[in-house]
Amino acid sequence: MKKIEQAVILKNQCYIDNIYDMVLYVPEIANVAKAGQFINVYTGKAEMILPRPISISEIDKKEGTLRLLYQVIGKGTEHICKMQKGSSIKILGALGNGFFINKKHRNHILIGGGIGVPPMLELAKTLQGNIHIFIGAKSKPILVEEFQKIGANISIATDDGSQGICGTVLDAIEIEEPTADMIYACGPKVMLKAVSEWAEKKQMQIQVSMEEKMACGIGACVGCTIKINKKGTHDWENLKVCKDGPVFWGNEVVWND
Repeated sequence: MKKIEQAVILKNQCYIDNIYDMVLYVPEIANVAKAGQFINVYTGKAEMILPRPISISEIDKKEGTLRLLYQVIGKGTEHICKMQKGSSIKILGALGNGFFINKKHRNHILIGGGIGVPPMLELAKTLQGNIHIFIGAKSKPILVEEFQKIGANISIATDDGSQGICGTVLDAIEIEEPTADMIYACGPKVMLKAVSEWAEKKQMQIQVSMEEKMACGIGACVGCTIKINKKGTHDWENLKVCKDGPVFWGNEVVWND
């Protein structure tokens, strides 16, 4: 159930380069949020009326907090990153459908590329069993130490080879040939397409969290539609990433659109 709330900023500081780490005290939303969902963050500025959708990185129901790692890429996030600890900010959440978790599964592969890594943290904390996460970055992978703390097996791929292997997460996956009951992935569309095709070849199920530009975040503006295969047919339909996703099954997305 989505709610509009005034959240209190407990932390809002630079994590690395242009990525910021924000913690919000908002128990009403933290209590119902799930791994893979996102929230809409409002700037409070009339000239920037549209909210900014930001994925949830961590949920602490006991403390009533949400953690967000977000990238500063425009005027909206530039304004948000300057907001101080102790101030309040309007948010809407929790939004979208999160990851489907089968409690019987004990072996999991998580794949995160760039700013698609943060949503994997809450998922990793939620899953039971063995977790192998593949982290992709241009040069500086994020949240590595936090995945280590929860006991995940970590493989890193960087574009410049400064950490892990030099290449993409798919390169790392093809080298290590992991197996799992379920694969979960979040990142650029080109990455999601590649890992979905790999998963299909290996006959493993994969869930992908799609990154599309969203305006309203609640399915009203129809600005974030993607093509999804209709089950049992050769036809497709348009679904909204914000409302019907952002998580979809990899084999149902029309990748060659």
